[in-house]
Amino acid sequence: SALPSGLGQALDGLDSDAGLTERLGRALAQELPLNARDGNFIAAGYSAELDELRGLRDESRRHIANLQTRYVEEAGVTALKIRHNNILGYYIEVPAAHTDRLRAYLSADGRALFIHRQTMAGAARFSTVELADLEARLAKAGDSALALELTLFEDLVGEVLARGDLVDRAARALGVIDTVAALAELAVEARYVRPTVDDSVDFAISGGRHAVVEAALDDGPSAFIANDCDLGAAQRLWLVTGPNMAGKSTFLRQNALIAILAQVGAYVPASAARLGVVDRLFSRVGAADDLARGRSTFMVEMVETAAILNRASARSLVILDEIGRGTATFDGLSIAWATVEHLHEVNRCRALFATHYHELTALGGRLDALTCRSMRVKEWQGDVVFLHEVAPGAADRSYGIHVAKLAGLPGAVIARAEEVLATLETGEQSGALARLADDLPLFAAMRAPPPAAGTPAPSPVLEALRALEPDGMSPREALEALYQLRAVLRDTSPD
Repeated sequence: SALPSGLGQALDGLDSDAGLTERLGRALAQELPLNARDGNFIAAGYSAELDELRGLRDESRRHIANLQTRYVEEAGVTALKIRHNNILGYYIEVPAAHTDRLRAYLSADGRALFIHRQTMAGAARFSTVELADLEARLAKAGDSALALELTLFEDLVGEVLARGDLVDRAARALGVIDTVAALAELAVEARYVRPTVDDSVDFAISGGRHAVVEAALDDGPSAFIANDCDLGAAQRLWLVTGPNMAGKSTFLRQNALIAILAQVGAYVPASAARLGVVDRLFSRVGAADDLARGRSTFMVEMVETAAILNRASARSLVILDEIGRGTATFDGLSIAWATVEHLHEVNRCRALFATHYHELTALGGRLDALTCRSMRVKEWQGDVVFLHEVAPGAADRSYGIHVAKLAGLPGAVIARAEEVLATLETGEQSGALARLADDLPLFAAMRAPPPAAGTPAPSPVLEALRALEPDGMSPREALEALYQLRAVLRDTSPD
């Protein structure tokens, strides 16, 4: 089938200069360094001079050995050796008995080949013009090879720049092809669907998922709980309540990400999606401060909320998470309440508003386009199971103390928090707060209530057992504890 127009244009942009492509392929090595100053980026065989310098740099021992072998054959002295030290550099050494033979040896042009340099007790040292030249070339071969590579590189750069428009078109075309191919592969592997994007103000997602969270799950993408989201005209503002850790923020963000992917032209993580074009996406999620500019966390939250309320249009998509939580309860509730009303009546945008202020659900009976949703949970044997499902209705609890327990708060703090919550939930807040302030168990030891009439006294043996710390006892201490328990049991047993 015919390619989409975008891919067809990208392929047309891949037209290249055959001469430039051939030269770059011939000149550049397969593995290139990050920095040209590191060298070794020009391929072998591109420059004979560079290959020779590299040979000198990398195979100096072999060159010296070959020269020594040739001198042994020419002079007829098998004991001839080429050696090196830091004073003379490279030199030729022969036993003293062969000194005269090397002195008398002449080169092809009639000149003395071996130049005497030093006489030792049992040996003589010579040099040659060829050996001195080789030594100099070996010494500077590395620097010369790098300098030549950089010269060749500048020449290549000049040729590429001369064809800059061609290279730029090819790079852009490759970018398009790479992006489209990556998105297509992701769509197949992660079960994404093609969204419908139109000029309406609808926003209907079936089985939506969070692309990043889904990919990060240890149990695989199938472990993610998908949820629907329909922000049509009759319910364009969702008020989402539910416990901490139940998935409210994930639900908000996944729908924002789906909107971005859809308008980019990508497939989306959902079973079906139809979206009216979004002119702007506004997000107020998380907690951050800007203390360098004198802005507290709550001030940053209010600045961002103000930007949303002043700029969002009927075509915008807005996600807000926990507006008003950074100040006093009634202040925060009032701000959140007024924000919901403004979004509904003035901005008239599609919005997801997550909150722990359950009082806001009362707006569902007054604002016709507002609908209440909650994150489902299940209580089982004193524990809370988060189902990560969005369902119609409103939550009546936030289970914050349960989350605090999961986080590892001390048991005494959890117990006291539950006591305070039970007192506050009676509805007489002013009197309850006064009673709570009279008793501060975190600063004064709490006394156990007296036993009720008819309640048996606690067993001394059980009390002694509770006082034991087995993990911190030595074998001897454990044995002594057993004797003490036996004594207590004997003393408390009836005659």
